[in-house]
This record gives sequence, C-alpha cells and structure tokens, in this order.
Amino acid sequence: MNAIEQGQAGQAKMGAAQAAKLARAAKLDRAREEKRQAGLFSSIKSKSRFPRKELIKLCRGMSSMLRAQINTSDALKYYAHGHPNAEVRKTLNEIKAQIDAGAPTYVAFEKTNKFDDKFISLVRAGTDSGQIHKAFESISHRLTKENEFRSKMRKATILPGIIISALIGLFIVAQLKIVPQVEGLLNDVKQEPDPFSKQLFKISHVVKKIWPIIIFGMLGTGALFMFVEKARSFVLNMAMAKWRLLRKLVMGMRQMMFLGTLNMLHSNGITLARSIEIAAQSLKGTQLCQELIEAGLRYKNSGLPFSEALKKFTSCDAQVCHMVSIGERSSSLEMQLDLLTNMYEEEVNQLIAEFTAAINFLSLALASVLISIVFIGAFLPIFLMGPKMMNSGM
Repeated sequence: MNAIEQGQAGQAKMGAAQAAKLARAAKLDRAREEKRQAGLFSSIKSKSRFPRKELIKLCRGMSSMLRAQINTSDALKYYAHGHPNAEVRKTLNEIKAQIDAGAPTYVAFEKTNKFDDKFISLVRAGTDSGQIHKAFESISHRLTKENEFRSKMRKATILPGIIISALIGLFIVAQLKIVPQVEGLLNDVKQEPDPFSKQLFKISHVVKKIWPIIIFGMLGTGALFMFVEKARSFVLNMAMAKWRLLRKLVMGMRQMMFLGTLNMLHSNGITLARSIEIAAQSLKGTQLCQELIEAGLRYKNSGLPFSEALKKFTSCDAQVCHMVSIGERSSSLEMQLDLLTNMYEEEVNQLIAEFTAAINFLSLALASVLISIVFIGAFLPIFLMGPKMMNSGM
C-alpha cells in the first residue's frame, strides 16, 4: 500500500506541476493579448529589441547545438560565453536563468521583452512539438528572407528618398526666397505679372504660411511609422487593398510562414487542430491570424474538413485550399504542406524582385515630377519676367 500511495502522490505532484505550468502559460497569453489591445501607442517599444543580425546568428547556433543533443540551457551558456556584445550576453544569461528555474523555453525568451510575437510563437511551436531545433532553423530562415527583402527595399528606395526629400526642401526654399524676389522686382518696375505667374505667386504666399506645418508633418509622419506598429499596419492594409502586387507579396509571406510552421508541428505528432492553433499565432497582429484560428475551431468542433474551413473562413489562396484538400483525401497532408511551403518560397522570391523593381520605378517617377515642380515653381517666373523687364526699360 505504501508503494501505491507513493505512486499516487508522485502522480498528483506531476499533475499539479503540469497544471501550474499550463496556468503560467495561460496567464502569459492573457497578458500578451491585453498588451496588444491596450491602445494606439502601446506598440512603442519600451525596451530595445534583440539585434536582428545577432538573432539570425543565435538561431543558427542554437539549431546546430540542439541537433547535437546539447540541452537548451547549456546551448545558451556556450553561445553567450565570450560573446563580444554585452547586451546579448546579459539577455541570454537571463533566458538561461529562467529555463534553469523551470520556465518553458518560449516563456523564458518572452520575459525579456526583447523578442516579437512571431519569434515567441515559433519557439513555442518547436517546444510543443519536441523539435525546437527546427523552430530555431525556421526562424533563422525567415529572418534571412526578411533581411534580403529589407536590403532590396533599401537599395530601391534610399537614394530616391534622399533625392525626393532634397527636392521638397529645395521647392520650399525657392518658394520662400526666390519667388518673392521675382514678385518684388516686378512690383518695383510696376509691371503686371502674367496670369500664370500670378498663380505661382499665390502658391508662394500659401507655402510661406504653411511651410512649418509641412516640415513638422513630414517629421511626425516618419516618427509615427517608425514607432507605432498600428499606424504601419493601417497603412499596409490600405496599400494592400489598392495594390495587387503588394497584397500578393504580403499574403505570400504570411501563408509561407503559416504553412511552414504547421508542417513542422503536424509532422512531429501534434494533432492538426492544435497545430493550426499554434501556427496561427506566428501571424499574430494580422487579420489572417484571426481567420485561421476561426477555421481551426470550425475544423475541431464541427468536423468540417480543414480545406473547407480554409475556403470558407479565411482569405488564403485557392491553391492552398485545393492542395490541403488533396492531402486530406489521400492521407498525404504533410507532403502537400511541404510542397506548398516550397512553392510559396519560390513565389515570394519572384514577387520581391517585381516589387522592388516597381518601387524603384515609382520613386524615380516621383523624383522626376518633383524636379519639374521645382523648375516650374522657382525658375519659370524668372524666365517670364524677362520680357516684362524689357518692356519697363522701353
């Protein structure tokens, strides 16, 4: 009886520990959701994020060490030891201390407040599937793709952006300094400006009154996009509604991330319903996340095939629904998910090239328009003033 009682007591302790672990995870999920819904400026970063380039290196290093059967705590210790960046060492040691204290890996990363929801969701997916090395590998791959995209975007937009900003500044200076002098010269010689010049002089008067608003408006808009995530999301959603290429690119990247995470989970023994729920969290903060959660609940509670739930309750592409349907009917869902992930990766690479080329063209076109505006607004009145000055001399 003592042995039986001891066994029952041990099971009770294990059950209590598991319940406490689940309670902590649920509490963190609620706190995360409350923070996300707090308000417009809740997305302003209170602490600096983990450096992106360092995060890619960390994920690659962690993936290789975990594949070599080194436990997560030791892997963090080995990676942090001797790292040249003091902030990185401090953060990794904090994570290691949390793991050593019994916290799940994703909870330890989350408590530092230096990693975004997508990172935490993928680490959680890897933890739940017992394949955390694949989670770090997936994060590294995703971040590398995002860096490639950002690099191409910078190359396509930085130089045109500098030129456009300089041209806007030149236009304002011309309207404040050059055009008023031309108008003053015509008044001095008592010549009536032609109708076109009159309109240009009126524009100069308006610019003279509102130029501080223009400058501060541009600076404020830049700061808003830089620090407020909801502002960026709002503009992105508006642009996606108007520009088909951008929508295809963003939706392609989101579906690639969801399908890759779903495949990682489902192929490692996690039920499809649970895999959908966790994989959807990798898109947290997007409309597609809520759609996928709804589809997962319909699949789980009503017995509706997952492909039909995707078709009815999400904005996923038709080819995703079709190939998931094939996988369900032929019991080859893992193969179809892997195929879809590779297909979207190739498509996203092509769309990035098309998108950066389009941005480059639009930026140069806008720069050309601004050059024309500066020339017309600042220098054309000078040319038109010549005949007036000659008439006054006669």
